[in-house]
Amino acid sequence: MAQKSTIYKASMQVSDLNREIYPHFQLTVARHPSETERRFMLRLMAFAHQYHEQLELCKGISADDEPDIWIKNFSDEIELWVELGQLDEKRLKKASNRAHKAVIYCYGSASDIWWQKVQHKASQFSNLTVWQVNDEQSTALTQLLQRTMELQFTIDGSQIWVSDENSAIEVDIIPLLNHE
Repeated sequence: MAQKSTIYKASMQVSDLNREIYPHFQLTVARHPSETERRFMLRLMAFAHQYHEQLELCKGISADDEPDIWIKNFSDEIELWVELGQLDEKRLKKASNRAHKAVIYCYGSASDIWWQKVQHKASQFSNLTVWQVNDEQSTALTQLLQRTMELQFTIDGSQIWVSDENSAIEVDIIPLLNHE
């Protein structure tokens, strides 16, 4: 019998000092059985970092034709395509061709090697932004994972502080490619 997704509820307060926005919102998010805790928490962080009123969490890891997060306009065009991980060249092209703007958050101990392989190809896409998430710090995010969470995200430059009532974790995100 197949495992079912685990449902999480997150109350998220974002203080984005870069864009001077301060939204507070509630999310109900399904975590696919094959999605790691770290990846799940990075999805929430990417959602906070890219926050917009029309931003939506997608099926993510369980759907090949959708990103992790997106914004679609009223004409069903994809305005923003956000993915996590180390995408192959085919997936980078798909993201860049299908959306007005594509953002990738790469993470993991091999993300430097991945970037060396795809950097030339990625730089050809004028609508692509790539962020590298600090490996140790992104792993530490799993300390905040609970079925019901109250999280605060403070974004200043390329640093994101993620905290709950007990802990605070600083996560550095490094711009590898920025076509904003």
